[in-house]
Amino acid sequence: MAREKERKCSFCGRTDSEVSLLITGLNGYICNECAEQAYEIAKEALGKHMEQAGPNDLDWEKLPKPKDIKAFLDQYVIGQDSAKRHLAVAVYNHYKRLGQKKQDNDVEIEKSNIIMVGSTGTGKTLLAHSIARLLNVPFTIVDATVFTEAGYVGEDIESILTRLLQVCDYDPKRAEQGIVFIDEIDKIARKSDNPSITRDVSGEGVQQGLLKLLEGSDVLVPPNGGRKHPDQKMIKVNTKNILFICGGAFDGIERKIAQRLNTHVVGFGAVENTSKIDKENLMQYIVPQDLKSFGLIPEIIGRLPVLTSLQPLDRTALRQILTEPKNSIVKQYIKLLEMDGIELIFEEEVFDFIVDKALEYKLGARGLRSIVESIMLDAMFEIPSSKQKEFRVTLQYARDQLAKTNLDKLQNS
Repeated sequence: MAREKERKCSFCGRTDSEVSLLITGLNGYICNECAEQAYEIAKEALGKHMEQAGPNDLDWEKLPKPKDIKAFLDQYVIGQDSAKRHLAVAVYNHYKRLGQKKQDNDVEIEKSNIIMVGSTGTGKTLLAHSIARLLNVPFTIVDATVFTEAGYVGEDIESILTRLLQVCDYDPKRAEQGIVFIDEIDKIARKSDNPSITRDVSGEGVQQGLLKLLEGSDVLVPPNGGRKHPDQKMIKVNTKNILFICGGAFDGIERKIAQRLNTHVVGFGAVENTSKIDKENLMQYIVPQDLKSFGLIPEIIGRLPVLTSLQPLDRTALRQILTEPKNSIVKQYIKLLEMDGIELIFEEEVFDFIVDKALEYKLGARGLRSIVESIMLDAMFEIPSSKQKEFRVTLQYARDQLAKTNLDKLQNS
């Protein structure tokens, strides 16, 4: 009887007994090691192809236009039309910068970094989170409060880009087309013009470190964040095409705005000009000069050319925020109890009561959540264990529950 011919890999020639696995094809065989090498070769070739194609092959038909971006934001954020328009235009222009043909270099489009100013609870971070839902470019949110000058306890400025790299699975090419939202930018303001015995390690020095990131340069980034050290492997990222959006409450900047407005109101028309100023909403009159007075250095203000403010939330806006957005706090609680098979019903008077209390606490939209949490705590604790199928929140119930909490005691003290 003739001996059966032993199978061999069609690529390397090794026999079935010399490899761990031999895959049979239509007219040949491939071993596991050749298959792995083929995968690496294909991955490298496709990677180079994608790199050459890059962002210039963006599908312009599917790119959201500024009006589409704003309409999407309207589903999650109530009001703040000015900030939404600025964000929508900046993001759309960022797409177009990425799609600019390399050969079309007669006009180089520069990025327009944004700074959003608004008191706490007006929706700065929510705008960033909401726009992240829409984007198909890498997006990350970082907090400026953790950064300090090199050599001090805290994180280096470059770790901002570490978060972006993590979103991109450490692919520098993708990270270089991303968007970064830097929250609490006001916390790195220069504390004082007067010299002090203690160094301002989280203030002006951090602003100086941010300059090269905002402007656009090659930055060596520690892949795991934290501090850099000589033996650490670094990843090089060019920030030229990264769009930076900064946000901060700038608590107390209204005094700087008021001082500036008063210096302009002199002469015979002083009374007439003063009457035109809305003293309840001075934030709408903010200009770069006010940011400088607050403690941002001129260099960093120049690298954030688009300045927009978020308006304080009035009673109508708070009422809408409570119930209308897709992820409103009321809808969240209704969904939570619905998962237990319980129908949650709020009486209309309860919403007005919650809004009135939020205006008293002056915490913006965050105050709404604190009040609803306090009202619903006992119900959320007891109802899941009960057999009832419906729970109704009345005005009296809401008042009684809030009276038990420290929130109400704090307001009355």
